[in-house]
Amino acid sequence: MALFKKRTVGKPGEWYYCLEHKRVEEGPDCPAKNRFGPYASRQEAERAMETAAERNLDWETDPRWHDNPPNPPDKP
Repeated sequence: MALFKKRTVGKPGEWYYCLEHKRVEEGPDCPAKNRFGPYASRQEAERAMETAAERNLDWETDPRWHDNPPNPPDKP
């Protein structure tokens, strides 16, 4: 039995999306490794997975992050 339980970090009034429970939570309910946030509002936290998908798509389609250089234009 642990004498000191490690507390999660966060403040009430901050909103998080818990990846383990797949729900929005206020304050530090779950460990940081299992959540996205903090978000300023419940609505932002509800969109956490959509926001992550949009950011992933932006990153995957950003030409600055590809290892292959663009093809040089053909010279006449």
